[in-house]
Order: sequence, then C-alpha cells, then structure tokens
Amino acid sequence: MAEQQEGAGGYPAADAFEPGGGLGWSRISPRYPWHRRIVALLRAVAAGAVGAFLLWRGGGTVAAVVWVAAVLTVLVASWVVVEFAYHAHGYAEREDDLIVTSGVFSRRLVVVPYGRMQFVDVSAGLLDRWMGIATVRLHTAAAATDAEIPGLPAAEAALLRDRLARKGEERSMGL
Repeated sequence: MAEQQEGAGGYPAADAFEPGGGLGWSRISPRYPWHRRIVALLRAVAAGAVGAFLLWRGGGTVAAVVWVAAVLTVLVASWVVVEFAYHAHGYAEREDDLIVTSGVFSRRLVVVPYGRMQFVDVSAGLLDRWMGIATVRLHTAAAATDAEIPGLPAAEAALLRDRLARKGEERSMGL
C-alpha cells in the first residue's frame, strides 16, 4: 500500500479540500438550490420566449420548437447541477482564518486570514429576501483571496458578519 503524503496541516494531501483540524463544514441553507432553480427558470422562460419568437419570425415553427427544446434541456441540466453546487458550498471558522469551499466541476478552497479582511459585505436581492437567505462576501486587499458564501439563512449571515468583523478587528490591531 502506498504511503499518503502529508500536507502542511498534518493531514493527508488527498484531503486538500477538507477544513482540517477535525473541523466539519458549515453548510448553506437548503433553500439555496430552490433559489438557483427559480433564477434558472426565469432566465429560461425569457430566453425561450425571445429566441422562439425571433426564430418563428425568421426560421419558422420547426426552428422555434428546436430552440425551446434546447432551452428546456439546458434548464433541466442546470437543475441537476444546482443540487451538486449546494453540496459543494461550505465554510469553516478556524482560529486564525476562515475557509470557504465551492465548485462542482472545478473545486475551489479559499483561506481568508481574519487579519487580512478589509470588510464583510452581506447582500440579499428581492428573491433572496423573499426566501430568507443572504450572501456573505469577504473582501481583502488581494482580490484572489476574496470569498463568498451564498445562500446562508439571513439571521446566520448577520451573525457570521458580526463574528468575522470582530475577529478581523482583533487580528488587525497589531498591523
């Protein structure tokens, strides 16, 4: 059996997308997939209607039907991917930093040191507010380390914002 290489955190390199230190991922709201599905449906209806109308005017009924079928196929595929995206999102608060993970086809893990955070932004559009969710964005001086946690319950987003702001202030005092 081959030996597992260990990373700097002392856990197997194969676990590169795990929070480490025995921590588990905090997950986003189960409402998030429905939010993304509603957005996809609204976009599909608009794209399907406009495209079908334009094709019907210039290419006939067959072209319009093919267009609508293509839009419906993309809609169904996006509904499936949304479920995977929901399970891919997570965050973990460690002692000195926040780790955020996301990505279905291309996994991403961002480590944001509390002392490097410049500000924490909470946003919620009309549909977000109706569904009771919000997005928390962490901004740093380096745009590559900015991170966002979408689909948090609004109350949890507010609490996380306050915790992160407090930790950021505590860690940046010595800078």
